[in-house]
Amino acid sequence: MDSKVVVGNQEGDRALFDASSSTSLPHQHQLQHPHPHPLPLHFDLEILQVEETILEIAGTNTSEVKNTISRNESESSPMSLKRKHGNLEKLEAGLAQARAAIREARKNGNRTQDPDYLPTGPMYWNANAFHRSYLEMEKQFKVFVYEDGEPPIFHNGPCKSIYAMEGNFIYHMEVTQFRTTDPDNAHVFFLPFSVAAIVTFIYEPNSRNWAPMKRTVRDYVNLIAGKYQYWNRTLGADHVMLSCHDWGPELSFSVPHLGKNSIRALCNANTSEGFNPTKDVSFPEIFLADGTTRHLLGGGVHGPVRPILLEHWENKDEDVQVHRYLPKGVSYYEMLRKCRFCICPSGYEVASPRIVEALYTGCVPVLINDHYVAPFSDVLNWKTFSIEISVKDIPNLKNILMGISQRQYIRLQRRGRQMRRHFEVNLPPERFDVFHMILHSIWLRRLNVRLNPQS
Repeated sequence: MDSKVVVGNQEGDRALFDASSSTSLPHQHQLQHPHPHPLPLHFDLEILQVEETILEIAGTNTSEVKNTISRNESESSPMSLKRKHGNLEKLEAGLAQARAAIREARKNGNRTQDPDYLPTGPMYWNANAFHRSYLEMEKQFKVFVYEDGEPPIFHNGPCKSIYAMEGNFIYHMEVTQFRTTDPDNAHVFFLPFSVAAIVTFIYEPNSRNWAPMKRTVRDYVNLIAGKYQYWNRTLGADHVMLSCHDWGPELSFSVPHLGKNSIRALCNANTSEGFNPTKDVSFPEIFLADGTTRHLLGGGVHGPVRPILLEHWENKDEDVQVHRYLPKGVSYYEMLRKCRFCICPSGYEVASPRIVEALYTGCVPVLINDHYVAPFSDVLNWKTFSIEISVKDIPNLKNILMGISQRQYIRLQRRGRQMRRHFEVNLPPERFDVFHMILHSIWLRRLNVRLNPQS
């Protein structure tokens, strides 16, 4: 069952919800946890008040980390231990300088010019701090990518599907200038497995048997932990996994420290399923039908929210047009371009590619989902270029959107167009695009951790 919801276009006052634009795979598992939605993580460097060996993230026991570091280092030779301490001290000194520079920019402004882009405006929690942080990332951030593992599960991922950002990021992470081949020079360590590939090649459809998938993740982390010292050094707190698949959060808890301590970059940034904005990264779901953003395609009605839209608005109001299918000959892309507001309800999970598609086409996104942390909300103030509506307010949707003045709409649309660059997929990646914004959010989380080589 496909559907379309239109609440006004450029000529009138309409917004679009086209459920046929959804591209999620059939849902096979859903968690329900009625936790309240926390405030979004603002770009506020007060979160960088770290202490002792490592920031106590999500209940990580600091003494446990200290003991693990001491135990691993006691097994190293004096020369290698001295070198590792020296590298770690250098890395931490650089991060301390970056923190100081970002604080200074937040307080007194950023006087650095940029030939490509200079962030300004209320779309950023603090444009000066963001720009300074981005420049510091470019200057020093290094990521070690574990070479262990074979395709198609590792070092590989989908590049032409709803989960395309997994494969896109893994591929570019292998060749980016931010990659280092020396783990002693790395700020973070990337675990290059694809959850989408694990589901494709290991999961038996409709079996509901998660054990083989969880064992794959667990075996890989155990391999890394046994072969290298870096996982045990921090119990995974400076390690990164990335997943755009709905099941990424659940599979991360196959290894408790991976789910609890590590930086998890997730499309399914659902706080009711354990997403922690102080250590995890929310990045956008972008459907790349042919590996690019040139084509926007359709899907169907699924999840708990979209049927509610149909129930309240299908054929109920001439200003809120709801159709089961797009009319023949009507382009989804062109309809997005004509609409003032594009309604972006969650499907089986909270993320939706429609959010980015709205920004691509100059349509103001209307986010309808609970427990969702919007992409890059550590830096971006979504309230300045989108509308957020709770699921319980769907019956009042028309009144809410009609209450937005022409002046407010123009401001929202203009700011959304400015933010588009942060959601663009470029080949090769370009500064401030989606690949680099994901990296920057990971960089921010690493700034939140301080290691003490003398512990």
